[in-house]
Amino acid sequence: MHGKLTLIIVLILLQLIPGCGSWSTAPAPEKPVEARVWPAPPATPRIRYVRSFSGPHDLGIVKPWYQRVAETIFGKTEEYFIRPTGVAERDGVLYVADPGAQALWIFNVPQQSFTKVTQINDIPLASPVAVAVRNDGSVFVVDSSLKKVFLLNPDGKLLRVFIDSGLERPAALAYDAVTDRLYVADSAAHRIGVYGSDGTRVSAWGKRGGGDGEFNFPTHLAFDGTGTLLVTDALNFRIQAFDRDGKFLWKMGRHGDGSGNLAAPKGAAADSQGHVYVVDALFDAVQIFERDGSLLLVFGERGTGRGQFWLPAGIFIGPNDRIYIADAYNQRIQIFDFLGGR
Repeated sequence: MHGKLTLIIVLILLQLIPGCGSWSTAPAPEKPVEARVWPAPPATPRIRYVRSFSGPHDLGIVKPWYQRVAETIFGKTEEYFIRPTGVAERDGVLYVADPGAQALWIFNVPQQSFTKVTQINDIPLASPVAVAVRNDGSVFVVDSSLKKVFLLNPDGKLLRVFIDSGLERPAALAYDAVTDRLYVADSAAHRIGVYGSDGTRVSAWGKRGGGDGEFNFPTHLAFDGTGTLLVTDALNFRIQAFDRDGKFLWKMGRHGDGSGNLAAPKGAAADSQGHVYVVDALFDAVQIFERDGSLLLVFGERGTGRGQFWLPAGIFIGPNDRIYIADAYNQRIQIFDFLGGR
């Protein structure tokens, strides 16, 4: 009798949990919304809004049944971003650095699972600001307060402390798959460091200044499809480009508060055609340039709606020209597609 009563109670609890009354755990389909593109019709669209997400629920990732049972008894808890600043993607897996939540999020969309990393072994994360992903899915995360770079496996478990000392205020990462080297922007040192696969620094360049190859608080890094390293030279209000060995190639950008100027650059990345996208937190927008600095297009504005931003803090462009923007104070990642054309 006791066993039957227990079974009945468990079955009732499961029926109270959304998704547990049937085999399907698929989320309800999103309501169709009017497409948002830039430039606006009748011009040929170049950028299209895809979607945004603020946590696993927006990606259709359902918690395991035992967590849902516990939430039925003890109360529901939602997992969502606090202040995301860094984002990357590889093979459908999304990585988000969220210093507001003191966490690294890993969303394995194909497997419908996620991991929230708040502690690495016995070290609590303090300010994880950027990520970079290797070919095998292992991920580098830099903590600017701890002044360390960690290398984690695809499940978020520590492989090793990749850089343990020698950094003043690390702010950004870029991984070069061709050479298997990691590039680190040390913002307070006004320097870019290059590290081999064993974590040993093999080269570095930069000092404080306004000349070519000099920096005034470099804050973001990204490689384009040709192996050119884009450095957001934040307080020089420009983007500098280098080859893999640190040779200066070109620069673009100037300080100002109008279209085509840079006021508070928060990251740069390039699409497959070489266009340079610069996120600007003061404009709450993304500006797209040719390498010579010619302005091609601006998308975004201040707000909370689709394609609107509030202090955006980072950008990542995948090889398929999918664009990810860390919309920090809207507590979300927004996704766009580059549709081609010039």
